[in-house]
Formats: sequence, structure tokens, C-alpha cells
Amino acid sequence: MPSVSVLLEMKDISKSFSDNKVLDRVRLSVEAGEVHALLGENGAGKSTLMKILGGIYSRDEGEILINGERADIHDVVSARDHGISIIHQELMMAQHLTIAENVFMGREIMKNGMVDLAEQERRTQEFLDKYGMGLGAGTQLRRLTIAKQQMVEIIKAVSFGAKIIVMDEPTSSLSETEVEILYDMIRTLKKEQVAIIYISHRLNELYEITDRTTIMRDGEYIGTVVTKETDRDQLIAMMVGRDLSSYYTKNDHVQDEIVLEVRDLSDGDRVKKADFDLRKGEILGVAGLVGAGRSETMECLFGITRRKGGKVIYKGREVSFKNPVEAMEAGFGLVPEDRKKEGLFLQSGVRFNTTINVIPQFMKRLVWNRSREDEIVEEKIRDMHIKVTGPEQTVGKLSGGNQQKVLIGRWLCSTRSVLILDEPTRGVDVKTKAEIYALIDKLAEQGLSIIMVSSELPELINMSDRVMVMSGGMTTGVLGREELSQERIMQLATMEVTA
Repeated sequence: MPSVSVLLEMKDISKSFSDNKVLDRVRLSVEAGEVHALLGENGAGKSTLMKILGGIYSRDEGEILINGERADIHDVVSARDHGISIIHQELMMAQHLTIAENVFMGREIMKNGMVDLAEQERRTQEFLDKYGMGLGAGTQLRRLTIAKQQMVEIIKAVSFGAKIIVMDEPTSSLSETEVEILYDMIRTLKKEQVAIIYISHRLNELYEITDRTTIMRDGEYIGTVVTKETDRDQLIAMMVGRDLSSYYTKNDHVQDEIVLEVRDLSDGDRVKKADFDLRKGEILGVAGLVGAGRSETMECLFGITRRKGGKVIYKGREVSFKNPVEAMEAGFGLVPEDRKKEGLFLQSGVRFNTTINVIPQFMKRLVWNRSREDEIVEEKIRDMHIKVTGPEQTVGKLSGGNQQKVLIGRWLCSTRSVLILDEPTRGVDVKTKAEIYALIDKLAEQGLSIIMVSSELPELINMSDRVMVMSGGMTTGVLGREELSQERIMQLATMEVTA
């Protein structure tokens, strides 16, 4: 780094909610011009610590120093006045407003008692041009990709002079190309001596972009290391308190029986020609770049979208699911990519979210069998290792990893033959990933056939019996375990295809 100047110090920060102590004398030191990773499992206390920094929560004990001086941060406005900005995982902007209106929201430039839109656009355009975004300040936000919207959030932070920017899972919804654009912007901010606190569960990207890493566990400070001098296994061991030698759990459970054959599957749009088969007990990985048609293929297979071409043979007979209900009745299950928008009822409890797919099982002659429902819910909480206060706890208040476990548990209540998992470990911590991998292996051992769509190549390589690769809505190859490598997958994923 060009200079060593401590910009932020959080000393002995403690926080409790009622009798639950979530932070216990945590410390964090970040230098100007540094990208500093904050690492830990879900529930480690990362978000709480950052909410204290951002003025959302008040601290019970400890102090915050900025440039060596004690900072009194008691709300979001005071945090902003101290040059602190938090870019949340779920972007908090107005889609119907322009870029400039979003950048100056809450601190509008006034002239003669009116908002000076022209001046706001002029100033915003200066920042857009400076960072090479190629956008007009008057563009409506809804017209931008998620990546560009994220850049606008960063520009908003820089525009009011933020010197400490917190980025929470900034790449979770970005393509590889968009990730590189974000990295370029981060490198520019580093040169301007902006400090970035970077929260991510993707260990690979920490080595790409961060200088140091602070690890938290169970609300406590574990240590701070130079990222590139610390290998992946060391980081994992510090996060979970033990060596995860069995991080990936994969055994061979593939049987000879072909459960599913898909030939020339097409939805007339994003899916052009998908070809694969699936055996009993097999884990079939699905790889491809963003836009390859992976999720769309699974949606077409499951009856969410209408099949326009090709055939699907399931257990020896041709089928055509007109809707997801027909697919479920046949024994299929689909855990969607976006658990919050497409999978869970966030305002409802764990019980409701677990049993919603199988409600008819509990009704007999208009009498509700509550004890049977209790058995299933308790079984899933136990078997999935879901951390909850009870079955009625609101799902929206659970960590991302526990939300994912609830969703998978729901589909295991009804899935009898083929389980489709679309990005099953996205946004969950290392320990939860290991638990999901062990669960997937156990399900395959029990004879369930699994299709796993994933953007993480190490996950696909270590967990799949075979990997189908897609590009441009078409299958470009199916690789056996002995052929699997990141290089070979990327060759097939980047292949130019014509329908």
C-alpha cells in the first residue's frame, strides 16, 4: 500500500440485545487506502459491528476513533458526517428516480426554494465521467444493471466525501465481467486513500482485492492477517475454530438407472438446446457464465416456463409439465436461486415455510393433524441444523444460511426423485456450505437424483459426479469426474454457439 495511516479504529466494541451478547470487546483497525476484509460465519457479528459503525445501532461499550480522534456516532447522519457510508447487499435506492436524484437524495441542492436538478446532474456527471461509467446523470436507475446501480451507490458515497466505505457482499449478484468493473473502481478508490471494509463469503475474491483480513467468530475478535500471506485453510480454521478437512463431502452413489433424459429442450427464448441425462443417486453439476441459460433450463424443466421444443423422458416415459404443481406431483423439487424473492415467505414463521408444500398431508376429514406437522418441522430443524428460537420464529429474522436451510428443508418434504438446487450455497458462510455439501451427499446416498446449478467452479468440481456446461442456451459438453478442471469448464462455457 502507498502509505500506512490508521484511518479507523474500533476498540473493545460490545453490544447486547436483552440478555444476548452479540459483540464482546471486538476491535478493528483499517488504514487509509486499504481494502480490509471482514470475515466470519453468519452470526459472527460482522453486520452488527458495521451497523454500529454506520450509526444504525448504538454500542454498549468501546470507542470509535477516526484519524486518531474519538468519533461520536449516534445515528446515520452523524456517521455520514464522519465520512462513513455503508453499501448494503440489497441496494436501497429509488428505481423511478434518475441517477442524480438518487445521488443527492436527502441532501438535495436547493435554489430559490426549489431543488436545483440541473446542478445536481452537473455534479453527478462529473463523478460518472471521473470513474468512466459512460452513463448520463439523467438516466433512470431502473434502466441500469445491478452492477451499474451498485456503482451509483459508490458514487453517492464518494460525492459526500466518504473516506470509509463498507461493501456488504458486493459481488453476490454480478457477472464476472461486472466484478472486474467493480474491482477497477475499488482500485481507483484505494489510490484516493479511501478505506474499504469488504464483507464477503467468497474466499477466492478476498485474495484478488483485499490487503488484510479481520476474522470474527461468535461475536469475538479472532485475529487480523495479511490476506495473501494466509492460505484458505487457515482462514477457514480461524472462522470456525477447527480444521474443516471434510469441507467437501462427496462419495460415489451413482446407480445404473437413468431417471431423467432431456433432449433438445427449448423454451423458444433463453433455452435453445439443452441435452443431458441424470442417473439415480447422481449429482449433476450445471456450469456456465451469466446468461448461459442454466436457471432458465431448470425453470423450463420444472414447468415454470412453457417448453417449446425437445422432449423430457422421466423414468422411461415422456412427460411435459405444464406447471410446477405437475412437476411436484411427479416427485421433482426446485430450490430457486433467489431465496428471498422466489423461495421464502419472509414475514412468516419457520413452520409455515417448511410445510407449505405439503399442507394437504395434515388435513383429514377437515381435521388438522397438528402433531404430525410438529413432527416434520422439528425433524427438519434438527436434521438441517437450523438455528432458531422455535418453529414460529419469523424467517426474515434468520441469517442467510439458516434461511437457505429452511428452504431446502421445505423441498425435502415433498421431493421424492429429482431435486434441482440453483446456487444452493450463495451468500452463506463456510460452515453452512460444508453442512449443505454433507446434506447433498447424504441425499444422493439415499437415492435422490440432484441437479446442482452453481457459479462456483470449485464447488462443482468437488461435489459433482458429472458437470454439464452451457453457453448461449445450449449444452456445450458434459464432463466426467476425471475430466473436470476449471480450465476445461471455462473452455466449454465460453464456446460460441449457434442454434
